[in-house]
Amino acid sequence: MHVIAVPALDGAVPFDLSTPGQVFGMTTTAEDVPLYDVRVCTPPDGIATPGPLGGLRLRTPYPLDALATADTIIVPGHDTFLDEPPGEVVDALRAAHARGARIASICVGAFVLAAAGLLDGRRATTHWRMADALARRHPSVDVDPSVLYVDEGQVLTSAGIAAGIDLCLHIVRRDHGSATAARTARRIVMPPQRDGGQAQFIRHEDPPDGATALQPVLAWLEANLDRPLTLDDIARHASVSVRTLTRRFRDQAGTTPLRWLSHARIRRAQQLLETTDLPVERIAAASGFGSPVTLRAHFTRRVGASPQAYRNAFRTTPPQVPERHSVT
Repeated sequence: MHVIAVPALDGAVPFDLSTPGQVFGMTTTAEDVPLYDVRVCTPPDGIATPGPLGGLRLRTPYPLDALATADTIIVPGHDTFLDEPPGEVVDALRAAHARGARIASICVGAFVLAAAGLLDGRRATTHWRMADALARRHPSVDVDPSVLYVDEGQVLTSAGIAAGIDLCLHIVRRDHGSATAARTARRIVMPPQRDGGQAQFIRHEDPPDGATALQPVLAWLEANLDRPLTLDDIARHASVSVRTLTRRFRDQAGTTPLRWLSHARIRRAQQLLETTDLPVERIAAASGFGSPVTLRAHFTRRVGASPQAYRNAFRTTPPQVPERHSVT
């Protein structure tokens, strides 16, 4: 079983600390067989965590030495992140990275990865309020404060608190496909994949007067992914101008209409690749990419694998062809 180690440092944020256990602990096969073993690792004397009721003390059966055998290590945020992290943790992260383990961080846990040199020359993110501090302290890191998480392959980082859930679901999706990630998301009552990034949270002003919820427009887009939709088409359906449509997507979804549409089409293609025997040509048409070449380019850039490689890795059996996604 895939072992995930979560090193707990003094001052660990309880929400960050519990996120991997909540997400990966709920991740199973369709037959309810667990897929991950999550181990929170503490020093021999345990740690203290902050909290409104005076915090908690925590000691687990797993020592920090357990990082040496973990397949994935996820570093949560802690309230002393501006201090130098313990040398034993830095050494353990470097050794794990050298042997090929996957390393990730939640929120300001990115400061620990940066201190270990694991983010040098890489794109990374952290809580938007601390992004400038991370960039100043570690100028060799390409800090992007606008996204929910960054996947650099072996090293991944996420933004503030709840974005840790997005990151963990992304890891599940990468390991076991979108169907498994969606099943886990349902169990923890989360969207399988949130669109947009931290930009939607950095903005503090209220939406413009007259703005309405986007949900009806998003539902219409989901039902019409196979159509060659343009900005004008979407704006016409929403009965607003293109400018107003773009502003509402930016304010309420943190992204643009066409980017949201592209992500939704990728999700549709993933679902069809996993659950059907449809040829790539028909999947390209059903998901709105038109041609296999266009599908392959967008899919590979977004998912990190070709449609065929993704199907080989994640197709469920027996395959089914849902009528709502069939094309003639």
